[in-house]
Amino acid sequence: MENRIAVIGIIVENQDMTTKLNEILHEYGRYIIGRMGVPFREKGINIISIAINAPHEIISALSGKIGRLDGVSATTAYSKV
Repeated sequence: MENRIAVIGIIVENQDMTTKLNEILHEYGRYIIGRMGVPFREKGINIISIAINAPHEIISALSGKIGRLDGVSATTAYSKV
């Protein structure tokens, strides 16, 4: 399988899901290039971006698992390279 480079944008509105989210990200850690998190305290949310290098199926699975968490949304943008 050919690897793709992508960015997964994550919005965490339910802070109770952060432990589950971190467990999922740890599970896919070998594919993650980098991670940046920004707490938006006045709105009570966290904004996270994940840079990933993995086969399309892995990226899709990760994004899907994240998006199924209650109060968490995820969107993926793929590189054309």
